[in-house]
Amino acid sequence: MIPLSTDPCQDTDWKKALATAIRQPSELLRAVGLRTQQLPEPIDDSAVFPLRVPRVYVERMRHGDPADPLLRQVLALRREHETPAGYSLDPVGDGPATRRPGLLQKYHGRALIVTTGACPIHCRYCFRRHYPYGEAHAGTDDWRKTLAHIAADASISEVILSGGDPLSLDTPRLRTLSEGLHDIPHIRRLRIHTRMPVVLPQRIDNEFLAWLAGLPWRTVVVIHANHANEIDDAVRRCLRRIQAANATLLNQAVLLQGVNDSLQALTNLGENLFESGVLPYYLHLLDKVQGGAHFAVNDTHACELMEQLRRQLPGYLVPRLVREQAGAPYKQHIIVSGH
Repeated sequence: MIPLSTDPCQDTDWKKALATAIRQPSELLRAVGLRTQQLPEPIDDSAVFPLRVPRVYVERMRHGDPADPLLRQVLALRREHETPAGYSLDPVGDGPATRRPGLLQKYHGRALIVTTGACPIHCRYCFRRHYPYGEAHAGTDDWRKTLAHIAADASISEVILSGGDPLSLDTPRLRTLSEGLHDIPHIRRLRIHTRMPVVLPQRIDNEFLAWLAGLPWRTVVVIHANHANEIDDAVRRCLRRIQAANATLLNQAVLLQGVNDSLQALTNLGENLFESGVLPYYLHLLDKVQGGAHFAVNDTHACELMEQLRRQLPGYLVPRLVREQAGAPYKQHIIVSGH
């Protein structure tokens, strides 16, 4: 049983926190004490992929630092309009993997439901920043057809809730979806991919935790943290409560130039995750999405970092370096020399 909590991370209504998120680059800069003249490159005040960042996340940024790793992940820059060769609108092949609106099948035994297009934060490197959510997510009214498709395919043993961010849905809607999955006998695991516990820990409230603890499957919650500074005390407490709700906690990070492409940053991230009850899972090389090229780290440097990380940390704190390749039957592991 999950004990009721009066944790400070739940003091603020999460929907209100989403509604008051910062949406303009100029407002974000004011909040962290910066002027545009202090930045190394121009911002984009009219980004097609709009800026969105909750204020509780902004509070973790270093005031007056234009190189802050959290700021860099969310600040819209004019260079996002560049279209370098090799970068596309659908770098991971979501389109060809779509079986019906909002249902993707890329890998054997797994089906991914795009539950919503909403997300608490708009990361500038997001591989789905161009995804056609308006026509291609499994909204509540269409879940019946999605569930029927999964029920008809006995090879599917794991369902992944993704988005957007599935925790952008309120808990009653998540419960409606899980109740529909409950009657499918070949489902053995449920996986939830979310950035919400890191970005907006208020979302991890008692109602959500009770739903999570009551799920009938082995449940895996995969969070997304790229830098140790994202994990403050409120985030750490909420992650531990997710773990107490009988969920396995894993982290997926993206290797990002100027954010975490150093041995110190990756070491601190692994240590902070473990202290919070989370195991590092994947370290992704950047998906080549249009608008995100300035975050790219080349394979050589990535492998050098992984070699150094293996020398620095025990094996269970070293994530697997991977690349997602459209059409491949699994994520491609990047082999570090000698391993």
